[in-house]
Amino acid sequence: MLYYLFRYLGEFGIPGAHLWSYISFRAILTLVLSLIISIWFGEFFIKWMKRHNASEAQRDVSIDPYGVEKKGVPTMGGLIIIVATVIPCLLLGRLRNIYMLMMIVTTLWLGGIGFLDDYIKMKITKDGLRPIFKLAGQALLGLGIGLTLWMSPDAVIRENVQIDNKNGTEVVYKSEPVKSTITTIPFVKNNNLSYSEMFRWMGPYRTAAGWIFFVFITTFVVMAVSNGSNLNDGMDGMCAGNSAIIVMALAILAYVSSHIGMASYLNIMYVPRSEELVIFLLAFMGALIGFLWYNAYPAQVFMGDTGSLAIGGIIAVTAVIIHKELLIPVLCFVFLCESISVLLQTNYAKMGNKKGLKLRVFKRAPIHDAFRIKPGQLPTDFRILWNWPKGCWLESKITTRFWIVTVITSALAIITLKIR
Repeated sequence: MLYYLFRYLGEFGIPGAHLWSYISFRAILTLVLSLIISIWFGEFFIKWMKRHNASEAQRDVSIDPYGVEKKGVPTMGGLIIIVATVIPCLLLGRLRNIYMLMMIVTTLWLGGIGFLDDYIKMKITKDGLRPIFKLAGQALLGLGIGLTLWMSPDAVIRENVQIDNKNGTEVVYKSEPVKSTITTIPFVKNNNLSYSEMFRWMGPYRTAAGWIFFVFITTFVVMAVSNGSNLNDGMDGMCAGNSAIIVMALAILAYVSSHIGMASYLNIMYVPRSEELVIFLLAFMGALIGFLWYNAYPAQVFMGDTGSLAIGGIIAVTAVIIHKELLIPVLCFVFLCESISVLLQTNYAKMGNKKGLKLRVFKRAPIHDAFRIKPGQLPTDFRILWNWPKGCWLESKITTRFWIVTVITSALAIITLKIR
C-alpha cells in the first residue's frame, strides 16, 4: 500500500518519494520491519499463549532427552513468522504483482493447514490432523501454483540466446516475453531444459504435455519441500535457522533472475516482475531471524506445523517461479536428508517386521534425532546399520552444525550460476 502511495506522491515532486521505486530500498526496509514485528509480536504472542495454557503436549523423553525441560512451551509460533512476513509485504510490496500474490496465498494456505493441525494436537488428539489431509492440502496448493504459472499472462520469461560476434559471445534476450516450460539444470553448460522438448514425440501436443508435466513437478516439489521442512522442525532453532539461510540464497537467485543486466552476465533466464520475490523473501527472512530470538535454545516457543509447513511451501514455490526447482536438492540438502532418513527407516523397519526382526537404519529418524540419543536409551535387541555417533550431542551443537551444512549447500547453490 505504501508503495502505491509514494508513487502517487512522486507525481507531485515530493522529495524522497522516488526511493520507493528501488528494489534495494524496499527490500532492506522490509527486512528491518519484519524483524521488528516478529520480535515485538513474538513477546506478546508467547505471553498470550501462556495465559491461556496453550502449549504443546510434553515430548516423549525416550525420543527427546531434553523433553522434560520443554514442558509448557507454547506452540503455534509459526503465526509469529506469518504475521511478520505478510504485514510488511502488504505495506511495502506491489500487490498487483502475480508473484507477490502467489507467495502470500502460499503462506496463508499452508499456514492455515498447519494451524489446524496444531490446534487439533492441543485440543483434541496429540496425533493432530490426519496425514492424508495435510498431503491433500499441499497437493492442492501445488496444483494451483502450477496452473497459475501456466495460465496467467503475467507469468512469463524472456529466453536468453547466445550470439557469437567479433567481440566474443554475447548473451541477448528475445524481445517478446513468452510462456515457457524451460527450467535450469545445475552444473551444466547451456543449462536450459524444456519440459515440452521431453515430449517431442507427441508432435503438436508436446507443449500441452510439457505444461502438464510442469504442473506435476510443481505439485511434487511443494509437497516434498513442505514435508522436508516439517521433518526438520524438531530442535530449538533448527528449522528457522536452516530456512533463513536457504531463503537468503533464494533471494540472491531471485534478484539476479529479475535483473536483466545480471541475468545476461550470468547467462540465465530473465524473469520479468520477479523482483517482488526479493521483497517477500527478505520479509520472510527477517521474520525467521526475529523468531529465532525466542526459538533459539532453550526455546520459549515452538513454531509447530503452522510455521514448518508454510516455510517449505514458500521455498518450493519461489524455486519454481524462478525456474530453479532442480536446484532444490542442493539448496535444501538438509531437508532432503531428513526426508530420506524417514523413508529408509520406515521401509527397513517394515522389512524387519515381516521377518520378525527389529531392524533400523539409524538410531532414530528424522536424522537429527540420531545425534541426541543417549547411551542405553535404545533397546539392546535392535539391529542398527548406522550406529553413529556413539554418544549424545548437545541439542545446540546439533542445530549449529546443521546450520553450517546449510550454509555450505546454499553457497554451492549460488555458485552454480558460474560453475557449469
